[in-house]
Amino acid sequence: MGLSLATAERWVERWELQQQRYAIDREDRFTVIADVVQHITAGHPGRPLVVDLGCGPGSLAARLARRLPDADIVAVDQDPLLLELARTHHADAARYVDAVIGQPGWTKALGLDRPLDAAVSTTALHYLSPDALHRVYRQLAELLRPGGVFVNGDHFPQGDTVLAGVAGCVGRRRAERRHVFAHEDWASWWTAVAADPELADLLAERRNRLPASATDSMGGLALPAHLWLLRQAGFGHVGPVWQYGDSCVVVAIR
Repeated sequence: MGLSLATAERWVERWELQQQRYAIDREDRFTVIADVVQHITAGHPGRPLVVDLGCGPGSLAARLARRLPDADIVAVDQDPLLLELARTHHADAARYVDAVIGQPGWTKALGLDRPLDAAVSTTALHYLSPDALHRVYRQLAELLRPGGVFVNGDHFPQGDTVLAGVAGCVGRRRAERRHVFAHEDWASWWTAVAADPELADLLAERRNRLPASATDSMGGLALPAHLWLLRQAGFGHVGPVWQYGDSCVVVAIR
């Protein structure tokens, strides 16, 4: 038996709030990602095809669907609980796929019928190792049409340790001014989820399937390393288009 819509709405709303603690100016970041996708797909024939990597409960997919109502959006994640929240609360935003990004066969699981116009992600790929990230970047370059784009919004530390400290300070001060630390954090959200009997089966499946490194890691490569890996993967135009502190939107055009 699936989740009730009321339950999904409640937990997605709480998710949206707690994520503001981690993604500086999160709504602006979403808007910039949508701006880039709309720009790249404008004037291109046919329905835009977009994949959302690490879609979670459908936050980015839902916003893209509102901005690009003619787009076909495929949203992929490995977390069964978050996927069920997305399927229930944002049922019409995307076609949702249960797959592990970077593992053998994950691109076939997407069931794509044509080259991608865009691949997007936000606060989702930082748990991948450098080797896995390079592999995923190469795979995305192969899936995208010429002129297609990969847009990634995430935490990208500066390569210079002194600048990284300054960027971290800027981000924290911005977050404090927005009062986002008044919201519950990641751990508190999951603790509350565990107390909801309607989510018990999904939570048990999640615990069985996901290693800890894929559920709570906030590590990540520095921005210059990402840009280098993207160029090595075959993207011709690579760079950040928006940044606040270490929160950044990186664009890579095939």
